Amino acid sequence: MKRILTLFFLNFAILLPVFAQNFLLAGTQDGLYKLSAVSAQRIWNEAAVRKIIKSGDIWFFLTDNGIVRSGDLLAFDPCNEGLPVKVIKKIAGTEKQFIKKTQMLKDLEVHPFHPGTLITATNSAVFLSEDSGKSWKNLGCHTAVNGLKAVCVLDLPDSHGNRQLTVLASHSIYGAAWKQPAVSDKWYPLSEGLVPGPESDEELSDIVVHSRNHTSEVYASQTFTGKLYRLDWGTKSFFAVSDWTDSIAEAQCIDGLSAGALSLIGCKNGALFEVPLMLPISHPNRLTGIELNLKRIGKQPLSAWLPQQMTSFGKALSLSELWLLDEGSKTLKTEYLRYASGRKGVYLPAHQAKTAAGLQRYFDLLEKNKLNMLVIDMKDDSGFVRYDSQDEVVQAAGAVRPFIQLEDFTAKAKERHIYLVARIVAFKDKQLYRYQQNRYAVKDTRGKPWQGYRTGDNGQEPIEEYWVDPYNEAVWQYNTAIAEELIKRGFDEVQFDYIRFPTDGENLYQARYPAQEQGMDKESAIMSFLAYARSKIQAPISIDIYGANGWYRTGARTGQEVEVLADYVDVICPMFYPSHFRQSFLAQNPAEERPYRIYRQGSYRNKIIAHNKAVIRPWTQAFYIPVSYDRKYYNEDYVQRQIIGIQDSIDEGYAYWNNSGRYADIRPDGMPLPEK
Repeated sequence: MKRILTLFFLNFAILLPVFAQNFLLAGTQDGLYKLSAVSAQRIWNEAAVRKIIKSGDIWFFLTDNGIVRSGDLLAFDPCNEGLPVKVIKKIAGTEKQFIKKTQMLKDLEVHPFHPGTLITATNSAVFLSEDSGKSWKNLGCHTAVNGLKAVCVLDLPDSHGNRQLTVLASHSIYGAAWKQPAVSDKWYPLSEGLVPGPESDEELSDIVVHSRNHTSEVYASQTFTGKLYRLDWGTKSFFAVSDWTDSIAEAQCIDGLSAGALSLIGCKNGALFEVPLMLPISHPNRLTGIELNLKRIGKQPLSAWLPQQMTSFGKALSLSELWLLDEGSKTLKTEYLRYASGRKGVYLPAHQAKTAAGLQRYFDLLEKNKLNMLVIDMKDDSGFVRYDSQDEVVQAAGAVRPFIQLEDFTAKAKERHIYLVARIVAFKDKQLYRYQQNRYAVKDTRGKPWQGYRTGDNGQEPIEEYWVDPYNEAVWQYNTAIAEELIKRGFDEVQFDYIRFPTDGENLYQARYPAQEQGMDKESAIMSFLAYARSKIQAPISIDIYGANGWYRTGARTGQEVEVLADYVDVICPMFYPSHFRQSFLAQNPAEERPYRIYRQGSYRNKIIAHNKAVIRPWTQAFYIPVSYDRKYYNEDYVQRQIIGIQDSIDEGYAYWNNSGRYADIRPDGMPLPEK
């Protein structure tokens, strides 16, 4: 009996590692779950978990607060030494706190043959660790513009044929690049063979290494083309393999690649996909079990790790970007998202609602065109508040210049089931700029109020814009108080416009922000303001952003980083105005379809960049600007093509913009283009 027991425990000890890993891990917005055959247990809850990698005997987790490691799934330790920190200013009454968190990381990969070598990236720099994440070295980026997306690390030959540690990275605007840190500090372009974008390189959503018998091949997915590529390192070119692309052709976005023994597994809209690298797939439905297992946690997974013995793919799998399994607006998660989705309307200049006749004209316009939303200035571009605000600071600033009787206006709108959005111009504000001897104004290098200028025939000509300091919590409180008051008095949603930093003026380099503190940057300021507003406003919050910030994964110059801001707002309103893009942008034949292309592709891209977290409600161009394309093509069809583009894309709503309130060029919602 003693011998039998000894053999039993000996065999159990041999099998223990197998039993110990007979589970899968799933990352969600609220932490990490461990799923066995009989249970789903949350084992860590300090941040969202967006990627899970097992390197040797250690798990690494890419989270919303940096990288965490664990050897036993009991103790979890941050490993962010050397990674940049984002500072969020939090206001609680008269007290303020500065909360430090690791800057949003875009990707995490491990070297296929050196478990202690890892690579990650922020939006503007790549970071390498060669000591299992204990410290990180900044490798920079191939462009000064932020917008990094994916990275990987492996050994590849240098120009002399010697194998060197090699880093690959992809950028939303400037494509892919490579660097061998031991050889040179220089980054080299690596986008040959990739389908280009309208004006620049299209980003790679993921780069993965497939290793077998101590050899490595690099594969990549392209975010918005649905194409997969293999890298030929000898020619520094990518090659699309048509068989693969055809198998996922219906996908508009693919991401989150993982390499099995003989295939690649990835994520597309609504499902996982698998493509063979060598042999045909013998069990085409083997992804079904993974999806069913992930559903057991009862939450939308963001990532997963599956041990080899729980898959039929020949090796362990790390799956990421699983939010793509959620098909956007079909599963809107919060009351605010559901309430705000599907709203369609026009911008109403507040002065045109001063009279009953003026207001009735807009009610008739909405009814005629089957629309259900009005967006109206409640704090306009000059900083004037266009209702009888009762806020003492607003009154003291001299900002109250009423155009409408608020309760009468909201009551009439509600009778007609009109959704009301209060537009609040946030950081461009002439009244607050002048208040208390320019206390809250952006300053110049001498400490004087800053105003941008251009050099014209008469010398320096001031730009008629007056900016207040986006870092200043008093500015946040001022705008948020207006928003709270408007919601209490009948509005359904508040919309912050000019939620950015100044971008114009030859003297922009002289602009200084007195309230900038504790290592905060532009993104920190916008994030901190929106976090404060979100804590106060009990209604949907929308923001207006530049079209380029919705099209590309970048917040260059403005601080409007969609991937980050989507955590704080319910609706994002990109201004994809065709006149504001370069005139050659998506202008291929038939050229008249350009507005349709811009809005169909742009709306979808913005939704993906926001990770499906927000309703995307684009502003459409219902105005003429005398640029070359508009001179030739602007008419009712031009405007309607934008609407059809949105409806053929995400179809979550839209709003027409015309600064003068002239809407003679719009057609009823749902009306097709006239047949020719």
